[in-house]
Amino acid sequence: MPTLRRAGLAVLALLAPMGVLAACSSDDDSASSTTGASSTTTTAAAEELTILVTNDDGVGAQGIDVLVQALQAMPETKVVVAAPAENQSGTGGRTTPGGATATPTTMLSGEQATAVAGFPADSVVWALDGGIPETPQLVVSGINSGQNVGAFIQLSGTVGAARAAASRGIPALAVSAGVNDTAGFDEAAELAVAWIDEHRGALLDGSMATTPAPVANLNVPGCSAGEVRGVLEVPASADPPASLEKVDCGAPEPPTKPADDNAALAGGWAALSDIGVG
Repeated sequence: MPTLRRAGLAVLALLAPMGVLAACSSDDDSASSTTGASSTTTTAAAEELTILVTNDDGVGAQGIDVLVQALQAMPETKVVVAAPAENQSGTGGRTTPGGATATPTTMLSGEQATAVAGFPADSVVWALDGGIPETPQLVVSGINSGQNVGAFIQLSGTVGAARAAASRGIPALAVSAGVNDTAGFDEAAELAVAWIDEHRGALLDGSMATTPAPVANLNVPGCSAGEVRGVLEVPASADPPASLEKVDCGAPEPPTKPADDNAALAGGWAALSDIGVG
């Protein structure tokens, strides 16, 4: 999908400039060799990025499985999954009083994960309160089956989980595509990877780990024809979308650029919005 890749990378600069970090190590140049062998130089090792993945459709959903496989293919990246045991769509940022229990499970593709008996935000709270062995530098929530734009953002468990992370100082990316849209899931996963690549340096050096941390909301339209036009950085609308049906992404572009996330989807663009913790 070359058109999408070029357009997506050109505009995915929502929160911070890039700068890939490397953790460097080398021997003391002044130390003499005891073997007489020539000195060697240790190549700088890339720092590993740890990502916690969750969703609101449940740990057994297709969208999260597509996302996890795409993230695991990224170099120097560790992916940990903690997601609701059951579908929890539309539960926003709700949490379970006293916390939620969790059990090991596997995803559709057989990947190891943790099923949390609670809401999407519970999954994040469980993980950050010691459920996983290390604090992630990023939480990615999705890929949701159904776009979370406009007024739907406040109801979204996908967004609720992302905001739970951000409220604790962990940057988050919420990702959504059309309902049961397999092609849309693949496109959303590609764009999520591009966003992470774009922000990897800032995630690793901690400059995005403010309190609250930023929340990016990425939504991909379903295309009845053509390909997604690219990614537009737009504000989130306060209104519900007029429709979330598939659109003709190959039709002539609208005469003016969309003003918000609802209009971007309707015009065949993926919408990227900075939504904060609400």
